[in-house]
Amino acid sequence: MKKSMSALTIWVWIAAITSPAIAYADETARDALFHIERNKNANIVQYDAQLDQNGMLDPNQPVIVYWVRLAEQGQVRKLSWIEKKFAYGFSAKTNKDENTAILKMAPNLGQTIMVKRDDGDYRAIADINGVTCYIDKLFIHAQGKGLATRVSYVEWYGISVDKHEEQYERFYP
Repeated sequence: MKKSMSALTIWVWIAAITSPAIAYADETARDALFHIERNKNANIVQYDAQLDQNGMLDPNQPVIVYWVRLAEQGQVRKLSWIEKKFAYGFSAKTNKDENTAILKMAPNLGQTIMVKRDDGDYRAIADINGVTCYIDKLFIHAQGKGLATRVSYVEWYGISVDKHEEQYERFYP
C-alpha cells in the first residue's frame, strides 16, 4: 500500500506541475517571438506567433501573450484584462496576403513590431538604433504599483537582420 501511495503522490505532483501548461495549450502551433523581462521579479511576459492549420499566421489572433512565472515554478498563466489593456497587451493588424502582422503595444514602447516569417520561423522585427533587428527581448524598468505604475525606461535587445550583430537601445517613454 505504501508503494502505491508513493506512486500516486508522484503522479499528482507531476499533474500539478504540468497542468497549467497543458490547460493553456490548444490545437494550434506557435513560434516564440520575444519576451519582456521586468525589474519587479523574474516572471516574464512571453509573446508567440499563433499559426493556423496551414502554418500561416492565424488571421483572428496572430500573436498570443501570457505569463511565465519564473519567480515561482515556471507556471504559465493568462494575463488579466488590466494587464492586457494597460501593460503588456497589443493590437494586431494582420495582412493576410503578405502573412504578416503589425503589433502596436499597449504601453508606449516607441515603435510598432512587425511579425513575419523569415527563414522558416516567425520573427518579431523592429528598429533598434535605426537598424532593422530580430527582437529577442525587452526589459521594462518601472516604478510604483498597480495602476500607479510608471515606466522609467524600456531596453530593446536584438540581432540585426543584415549583419547578425547584437543591438541594444534604451527608450524613455
